[in-house]
Amino acid sequence: MDLTLATFRLILARRRALQAEFDIARIFEQIQESCIPSYCHANPVAAAVSWWRLLAARALYSRFQRPGAILDFGSGTGELHHFLDQNVDYHFVEQDERLAETVARWIPGATREYSEQLKPEFATIFALDSLEHNQDIASLATLLATALRPEGRLIVSGPTENGLYRLGRRIAGFQAAYHLNTIYQIETALGDAGLRPITHRVVPAGIPLFRISAWEHASAVTQRDAEPDHATADDMPRAATGAAPSSNGKSRSQPHERT
Repeated sequence: MDLTLATFRLILARRRALQAEFDIARIFEQIQESCIPSYCHANPVAAAVSWWRLLAARALYSRFQRPGAILDFGSGTGELHHFLDQNVDYHFVEQDERLAETVARWIPGATREYSEQLKPEFATIFALDSLEHNQDIASLATLLATALRPEGRLIVSGPTENGLYRLGRRIAGFQAAYHLNTIYQIETALGDAGLRPITHRVVPAGIPLFRISAWEHASAVTQRDAEPDHATADDMPRAATGAAPSSNGKSRSQPHERT
């Protein structure tokens, strides 16, 4: 984890801000699918894993970013923004009005977007712990691929739902009813939507509770292969990911940032 003293202080500040803004114990039922209870969890290990995911996503963004607007798909309270360059052109999708209002208040320059109105204008899209709550993951994968610029990058995270993850979730006091897909099914859907994995990592390091990965359009790889003289080391694919078959069904809603 890329944890400097400044980052540690920022995490503590964000925890205090969330705890001051939300009466987590009183409204837990309403926000249990968001990452707020995880970020503020009394168990320091459970809380650390939640922030670790965010820092891992930031590290992939630092490595693979392209200039231009970013989209935080299922933003929750927009915690991601606080860990990026504050001058970034930040757009977000969030269906929960209470959370969306908080983003607008905490990040005055943020632009709210709606899934059905997205255009192919984003240099980077983040979908962090949000896609696993939707049955029709294939449609969401296509939506994200369409909203991503031809040279853009998609950064995705989600739970493995393996035995160790389920044990940790039970210890932390969370339920599993709202997880409808594993990260492997999500990755399969992204591949079917015409995206290609660049690299992935697990969180925590060496313990596969969550997978975080960076993606690009498969057509971008084809173009680089056709024009090798114009390829750069940073553009070349690092690793591929294995994936399990995807599930089909009807979408529940636009996403929240989730636990």
